[in-house]
Amino acid sequence: MRHLSTFILVVLLAVSAVRCGTEKEKVIIMTELGDIHLLLDPENAPVTTANFLRYVDAGLFDSSCFYRVVRPDNQPNDSVFIAVIQGGRYEKEETGGFPPIAHETTEQTGIRHLDGVISMARWTPGTATSEFFICVGDQPDLDYGGKRNPDGQGFAAFGKVTEGMDVVMKIHGIEVPGQYLEKPVMIYRITRK
Repeated sequence: MRHLSTFILVVLLAVSAVRCGTEKEKVIIMTELGDIHLLLDPENAPVTTANFLRYVDAGLFDSSCFYRVVRPDNQPNDSVFIAVIQGGRYEKEETGGFPPIAHETTEQTGIRHLDGVISMARWTPGTATSEFFICVGDQPDLDYGGKRNPDGQGFAAFGKVTEGMDVVMKIHGIEVPGQYLEKPVMIYRITRK
């Protein structure tokens, strides 16, 4: 039964992506430190893009935040270092959201984790919901076959920053004792442009 529900969800997301057309979708993340403009890619990452847009359209990113900053200097227990800022619904993620989506690998989409690329956070493949991250610099170990996760499936990239990398860099540069910000950076809302 669970496999049937997952299949139905994937079909619905794909239909939603087709309705978006193959044109790129423009989105703005409005934060307390400035705006980040994104260009999403429904043609190459239809399921992941449709998932992100359903959270946008439902207003579920309103009053969310960037809460995690990952840099080489704050990963003492990792053997593979990355550089990203992570945001989303954070403590609200477990309530009022949508079911997880099927995992679209970078091998399927062709969208690599380059500087400014947005991608979905996850635990295991097929667990992504509302949490996302933006790459600071090229991050090949987050691609399919990369070494960041032992499963080798990488993360689901689905768009890129077109304006506002200065805001991303401000967030990435916030001093933090570990990886989680003591005062998360408020996302007022995320909206289609």
